[in-house]
Amino acid sequence: MATDRLPGRYPPDPVEDAAADAAQEVTASLLAASRLIVALSVRALADVDETLTLPQLRTLVVLADQAPLKLSDLAAELGVNPSTALRMADRLAAGGLLARQPNPDSRREQLISLTPPGRDLVHTVMDRRQAEIAELVRHLPAADRAGLVRALRALTAAAQDTYPDSPDHPGLRLG
Repeated sequence: MATDRLPGRYPPDPVEDAAADAAQEVTASLLAASRLIVALSVRALADVDETLTLPQLRTLVVLADQAPLKLSDLAAELGVNPSTALRMADRLAAGGLLARQPNPDSRREQLISLTPPGRDLVHTVMDRRQAEIAELVRHLPAADRAGLVRALRALTAAAQDTYPDSPDHPGLRLG
């Protein structure tokens, strides 16, 4: 009895098996690329500020894109609980990277935004990360670069179809 057969699949389907193997190879490659991007982000952040964590940087990046935000909106964008977002905001405010101001629409709420040093930090880290990625891309042959662009655009389009911006998919901003 063959151990590589899935239940209910007799005889094995070589086309389905090849498609599954190809999907597995793409998944493994994407995970490796994801680890590379995270490592480049960590290195860029460490070069700029050794005390900040990646989640803190992500908070600053969200605020750089959308500030000012209410704490509840920041938590939703990050895909975390409001208490987690509050602790993050407290640490970043203590470091002078974000500021709070009263919400003119509700006295019970505060709006959170970046300070000039927070904005400068985000730009510096992102510029360093982009420069490192650009250096890696320069080492690729032109045909591989073109193929990579097509593949990444297709992946992004598939993600937008699969994970539309909604409360059901917190923390996954594709735009």
